[in-house]
Amino acid sequence: QVQLVESGGGLVQAGGSLRLSCAASGRTFSSYAMAWFRQAPGKEREFVAAIIWSGPRIYYADSVKGRFTIARDNTENTVYLQMNSLKPEDTAVYYCAAALGSGSQSTSTYDYWGQGTQVTVSS
Repeated sequence: QVQLVESGGGLVQAGGSLRLSCAASGRTFSSYAMAWFRQAPGKEREFVAAIIWSGPRIYYADSVKGRFTIARDNTENTVYLQMNSLKPEDTAVYYCAAALGSGSQSTSTYDYWGQGTQVTVSS
C-alpha cells in the first residue's frame, strides 16, 4: 500500500515558477514508477511527466518539455515537479501517481493517487 500527499500548488503569474512535492509512504518507494498528471476543468486527466526508478528513465508530455522537470529522492520518499515558465494553460489540479513496475503515460497504469493540488496561472 502506498499513500501519496501532494503539496506546493498555488497561484502564480504567467512566466513564474512553482515546485510541487509528493510525499509517499511505504518502504518500497524506489520500486515504483512515479508520475504527475493534471486535470483542468471540463477536461480529461492528462499525463505530465514520469520517472522510472531504473536508469532513471524520464518522460515528459510535449506540452511541458523544456519547462518542467521531474525528480525523485528515494531517501526522502518524495517526487518533485519543478515548473518554470508557467502558462495560463498549465492551470489545473495536479495529481501524483504511483505504479509498481515501469509505469506509462496512461492513467490506467497507476495504482495509487494523491488528492491533488491546485495550480492556477494568471495571465
